[in-house]
Amino acid sequence: MSLYLILNILTVSIPLLLSFDKKVHFFRYWRFLIPSMIITMVIFIVWDVIFTSHGIWGFNEQYHAKRILFGLPLEEYLFFITVPYASVFTIYVIHHYFPRIQLNDFQVQLVSFLLIAFLLLMAAINLDKAYTAVSFFFSALVIGLVYLTQRGLLRQFYLSYLVILIPFMIVNGILTGSFIEDQIVWYNDHENLGFRLGTVPFEDVFYGMSLILINYYLTETFRKFTGRRDIKISG
Repeated sequence: MSLYLILNILTVSIPLLLSFDKKVHFFRYWRFLIPSMIITMVIFIVWDVIFTSHGIWGFNEQYHAKRILFGLPLEEYLFFITVPYASVFTIYVIHHYFPRIQLNDFQVQLVSFLLIAFLLLMAAINLDKAYTAVSFFFSALVIGLVYLTQRGLLRQFYLSYLVILIPFMIVNGILTGSFIEDQIVWYNDHENLGFRLGTVPFEDVFYGMSLILINYYLTETFRKFTGRRDIKISG
């Protein structure tokens, strides 16, 4: 079993086991989360395939299975299931157990404006760095879309993401070489800012934010389309 596969299993194992918690009942959201993950996976896999083919990042065959599909190891596809599942699960757990921990409307507006302004500025002045430009612009686009259409989701998402960042950075740290001899995923530093949090490229913070926010946004969108309003996420 490859190290990358082990990381995927560890990422999703506890959230999956706790999905039947009597207070959260996260399994009820599978019907909304699964199509959300499929849609988001398509977007990110296309991005992944293009960047891998251009040498913007790549994978160390020492740490993944030999089976490759469109230039990506199978564990990479699994990453877009395990990380979103664990992350969206965390958001719902925080909502159920700590419903009052959320930003008010002014704070959401301020944080969203500052994030979008920062991301667009950084993308604009780093157009020669593919990962920086694309990840920052895409993250700004996703935040803007959610802000304009389901602003209430951001009241809890921003704070929840700070919690999610802890395991996310641990997993990404191992993927990028922390605690192991080499990197599972390597990055071409000519295509990013070259600034790392430990071994994790700074851009990964916003790459992860957009990945998780899209899944959360689509899950809530599908839930509302079915008329299931048994949990009021928007506060």
